[in-house]
Amino acid sequence: MPKAAGNKKEMFESMPVPKALMSMAVPTIISQLITLIYNMVDAFFIGQTGNSFMVAAISLTLTLVIMLTSLSNLFGVGGGSLTARLMGISQEEEARRVSAFSVYGAVAVALSYSLLIGLFMNPLLRFLGASEQTIEYARQYTFLVIVLGGGFSMVSMTLAHLLRNAGYSGKASMGLSLGGVLNIALDPLFMFVLLPRGSEVVGAALATLFSNIVSCGFLLFAYQKATRTASLSLSLNQARRIKRDSVKKVFAVGVPSAILTGLFDLANVCVNMLASAHSDLALAGMGIVMKVERVPNAVNIGICQGAMPIIAYNYSAGNIGRMKKTVNTARLWGLIVSFVSIALFELFAGDVTRLFMSTSRGDAENALRTVTYATLFLSIRCLASPFQFLNYHTSFSMQAMGNGKATMLHAFVREIVFYIPFMFLLDRLFGETGLAWALVAGEGCGAMFALWLMRRAIKQAEGRAAAP
Repeated sequence: MPKAAGNKKEMFESMPVPKALMSMAVPTIISQLITLIYNMVDAFFIGQTGNSFMVAAISLTLTLVIMLTSLSNLFGVGGGSLTARLMGISQEEEARRVSAFSVYGAVAVALSYSLLIGLFMNPLLRFLGASEQTIEYARQYTFLVIVLGGGFSMVSMTLAHLLRNAGYSGKASMGLSLGGVLNIALDPLFMFVLLPRGSEVVGAALATLFSNIVSCGFLLFAYQKATRTASLSLSLNQARRIKRDSVKKVFAVGVPSAILTGLFDLANVCVNMLASAHSDLALAGMGIVMKVERVPNAVNIGICQGAMPIIAYNYSAGNIGRMKKTVNTARLWGLIVSFVSIALFELFAGDVTRLFMSTSRGDAENALRTVTYATLFLSIRCLASPFQFLNYHTSFSMQAMGNGKATMLHAFVREIVFYIPFMFLLDRLFGETGLAWALVAGEGCGAMFALWLMRRAIKQAEGRAAAP
């Protein structure tokens, strides 16, 4: 066995759980944060123009960007989870077929998505809440980032999932981080140096497009190199030879994961529509907050994604004790992050939101109103952080166990039964403030349901391991 493969096996099987989780989670957290920063940096630099309408337009396009993540989960999470489980039962050849199938599946879906967005961009942006003041900016950003660059972004995320589930968390994180660092450097160059004033949205979009292309290229190189020692493949022939049962298993986890993110995206669509109904400034303020609150969420998702391969491997191998310890350790770490973030946001909500909107350039009056909205929304919505983590944690853990049906049920109940109805009800009763409180109410109810699902899933895993 190659030394690299032996080290990965030790990490999955015998390394102390906190150390193994740290090894997997830290690179993932770093990449999540850097990826988040380069998603946020567009909003940050655009906010420095003092143009609330540009900020509102970028907020609208967030829905389309999140859908890229949703679709990448179809093959990234579905294929990655199955790859880890196949490794746990020493079926390396089928794991290679699954990984190859996942890569080419992601390419096909990415091209289809970009084509559809290009064909229906105008009516779609109007549906999402674009006004006469925001639609041209939204069109510029959508064309460059989604229509031209969406494929690179989606394939990058899929490759990162596959690498991470094969034990190469550092390589996955490096590839995503490279794109993030590059975008941070290129944004001000394109926005304020190379392009004329008034073209800041185009500059931000070009920087993101170029960064995604570079990130995708690096991850393809890292993935190809990893095929020499890991149960991964880029062979189209192996993709064609995947077993029918494996295809079903990829979609059994991938479809619920995609639906989970898709329902989250649907909730964001509803938030944007309700906020824009109040005003473009309320939409801009909500857009700022939805960027800021993703910081603790990114850390917590990194913890969950780091735990996922260890959970999947040990679930498949029947080592339920180690699996439960991984679940519990990840849960503790995530809750600590969540409560710290609440304290910081409550203390510094105004300071944080002002970072994303200049009140000394452009239309200062509208900028100040946008900051006021954002400060109010952040001080309320941050209270949902521990509930959001419990929902993420349950979802990722159940995906690792291959429990796609429970994942889908959780996603449906969390968004359709709780969050979205709370959104419309509280917005109608209390206006913009009620819209902010809807996240706390919806995620809180979803978290209670998630804890019940998680307890049931672990009991089922214990029964499966104890069966002769």
